[in-house]
Amino acid sequence: MITIVSGLPRSGTSLMMQMLAAGGMPILSDGERQADVDNPRGYLEWERIKQLPKDPACIAEAEGKAVKVISLLLLSLPEGHEYRVIFMQRPLAEVLASQDVMLQHRGTAKPGTDASVVAAAFEKNLRAVNAWLDSKAYVKTLRVSYHDVLRDAEGVAQEVAQFLGVGLKVEAMTRQVDANLYRNRSR
Repeated sequence: MITIVSGLPRSGTSLMMQMLAAGGMPILSDGERQADVDNPRGYLEWERIKQLPKDPACIAEAEGKAVKVISLLLLSLPEGHEYRVIFMQRPLAEVLASQDVMLQHRGTAKPGTDASVVAAAFEKNLRAVNAWLDSKAYVKTLRVSYHDVLRDAEGVAQEVAQFLGVGLKVEAMTRQVDANLYRNRSR
């Protein structure tokens, strides 16, 4: 089984990866993307996953582990594996606000970018990804609200452990949630 944490950028995927790691699940991460002001506890990403469309076989390295896969790349997951996808959901307005702040911090924000165009692209991506997730027999999906994690971390941790069917340390997972890091809220 391969555990995948996915969602739109800035939807809580790093938090879920931190929870899984604390719970005792092996994580596939290379540490290349370091913690920063936008994610002070780290991103827990694996750079090679970006090659998934060209090299679908690379996903085999995640067998028995959790790996973060951006939502757009989910469509490139090959058959032949059993996937458990934890798909993080956060209100689009908050995703956009958080993304904007992160791009400003990095100095890569593009002035004059039309937020409605970005929102439309994200919405289109979500429709395609959700349809794909629901259509594949070899993919089981648990959709997790970022707000539910903040509101009931223990309940979500228990739900995740049950969904994955592995013995995770729920209390350790719960301790990863820090509501003070919920900074970019919808207006």
